[in-house]
Amino acid sequence: MKRSIIYISALFFTLFISVSCSFLDENPVDRLVEGNFYSNEKDAQAAVDATYNQLNDLYHRLMYMLCELPTDNMKNGLGMPNAYLQDLEYLRHNSQNTFVKDMWKHSYAGISKANTAIIKIPEIHMDATVQARLLGEVKFLRGLYYFNLVRFFGDVPLITNLETIGDALIPRTPLAEVYEQIIEDITFAINNLPFRSEYASWDAGRVNKGAAKILLGKIYLTRKEFQKAADTLAEVVENESVYGFGLHAHYRNNWLRETEAGMEAVLYIEYAGPPYLTNGEMAMAGPKYSIPESLGISGLNEADIPTQELYDQFDDKDTRKAVNFKTEFQHFTTGEIIRSSIPLSGKFWVEGVESADLCDVNMHIIRYADAILMYAEALNEIGESSKALTQLNRIRERAFGDHTGNYQLMSQDEFRKVILHERRLEFPHEGHRWFDLVRTGTFVERMKEHSAYEAKVAESNKTELAANLKEHMVLMPIPQSEIDLNPQLTQNPGW
Repeated sequence: MKRSIIYISALFFTLFISVSCSFLDENPVDRLVEGNFYSNEKDAQAAVDATYNQLNDLYHRLMYMLCELPTDNMKNGLGMPNAYLQDLEYLRHNSQNTFVKDMWKHSYAGISKANTAIIKIPEIHMDATVQARLLGEVKFLRGLYYFNLVRFFGDVPLITNLETIGDALIPRTPLAEVYEQIIEDITFAINNLPFRSEYASWDAGRVNKGAAKILLGKIYLTRKEFQKAADTLAEVVENESVYGFGLHAHYRNNWLRETEAGMEAVLYIEYAGPPYLTNGEMAMAGPKYSIPESLGISGLNEADIPTQELYDQFDDKDTRKAVNFKTEFQHFTTGEIIRSSIPLSGKFWVEGVESADLCDVNMHIIRYADAILMYAEALNEIGESSKALTQLNRIRERAFGDHTGNYQLMSQDEFRKVILHERRLEFPHEGHRWFDLVRTGTFVERMKEHSAYEAKVAESNKTELAANLKEHMVLMPIPQSEIDLNPQLTQNPGW
């Protein structure tokens, strides 16, 4: 069903952009500004919706470019001439990389909108329950934006009350303090957001109590606070029907129009056909050079493609393989089946459209399968191996359609390797892999192995990965343009 947070009124979004940038003018009396915008509940709603809208800038493509391309999951196809993306794939990226810069810029743009809403909404005379909910939504979003920043960059400036440009020109705040604010924001969200079932149908995609708890569990897992992660995730996973979550019977249902916003969708970007925002990933991933003739579908680039090693990890009985990869394509007019010479990404392919810009597949930010696998990981770390195995095998049984793919009891260390591998199989092209490798301390070792594998079976020049790989690459560089603007910023070591 096509519904939810992406359908933000263009009018209110435009107005809010004027509000959030109003500190640049001393006397901006010729347009709508903070003083006369935040006057009623409708204005508060528009401010929160504008903060949601920033998710599109981050998750439409940028997140998985930074989280998949510098890993063992993705590489550039022949249709990708962008040097900055090629640098990410070959681990040549630096502080000038525009995609790294955009992650910083768009994250802080979301934080700026959130800060303004958090400061102004309490001043509005409105229904107290709605007011608390809106503040819960916007604090969740601020927490998410900061969580992404600290995972990519480490210490970052913590800005919560931005009124002038000078307020942003501060040194990097120690990581622990930023995490304190993140956890405070997400905890506030948990205490003030409704359950998923309590939203009206037209608000179904908004953040709910269960989504906030799942994000908090991810935060604790990233910080290696495994008991807290297990306890927090247990509240949802052990009571999933109360929170309105569950696994689809079929993995593919997460990317089908009728079911993509269903019980497995925790947080997502909603796309639809024109005049609404569409998902451009079909265009970026669709075949162009690997097929012998045209498919009769315009706008295909073959820019974002999976690595050969990723494809080779999948058992043929694993139903996820046919969803994550696509090798056969149907000609739009003749119906002829044309085979690609290499496996291509398949999650965002839509059959029966004449132009790739008509793709309306949603982009998942958090799926419920993530909560289950995080819960299994946390349980293993606190010694509850049998319970952890039960959760892990829920994912395996869905993937294989029966018990044939199930794992058996194993050592704690073996489970760590298995759960990381299972996350790789479950979430390709969803923006998790770099975070997973970094937080588990396996990034450098894994990329050396990947370099050797790809050089042997796919591309001999992939030995360059190992040559370029450095220990400091577990953080991204602080964008040089930001250091130029704010001399109090310091660069991450090694960059």
